[in-house]
Amino acid sequence: MTKFRMKIAAAFAAALALVLVPAAANAEYTPGGPAGGAVIIAPGGSAVIPFTGFQANETVTFTLTGENAAGGSLASLATVVNSTSTAKAADANGAVSVTVTLPENATGTYTLTAVGSESGASAEALIEAGSSGGGGGDRDRDGGLPDTGSTNSSTIALLAGAGLLAAGLGVAGVAVRRQRLQS
Repeated sequence: MTKFRMKIAAAFAAALALVLVPAAANAEYTPGGPAGGAVIIAPGGSAVIPFTGFQANETVTFTLTGENAAGGSLASLATVVNSTSTAKAADANGAVSVTVTLPENATGTYTLTAVGSESGASAEALIEAGSSGGGGGDRDRDGGLPDTGSTNSSTIALLAGAGLLAAGLGVAGVAVRRQRLQS
């Protein structure tokens, strides 16, 4: 009876791992902007802001809003109001970027919003008018190196699935070894 329970436990652990791992791998990706907090751009400076997670070849509309946005531009489109929009097509991987140029009199925080025309998916990037030397890009608020790494829950689910798979294989290995010793 003990062998039978061990085999059931091993089969259950393996089945659970097979269910969890594909779910984590196939989880829908939410569009996102640059990592590491706000992008710092000097007044009058430019930076390329990347976004990912849109549908392949989808048209993405970018809108820049903020104080003194008049005089700023998105990919060479000059603004005359406190917000401006432009559209670009995402590539085959769903990635798209836009060049943001702040006006000479830029102050405060700006918001760059990206919205996919087919999916309706959206993402935001905060832009701070600062003294990072123009086009500071993806930097920490303290001007240091960019933040790297992942905090995605899908990574945690993938690791949990791998752990369950390893546990199931371990239980199956113990059951096989015990069976051989008893034979």
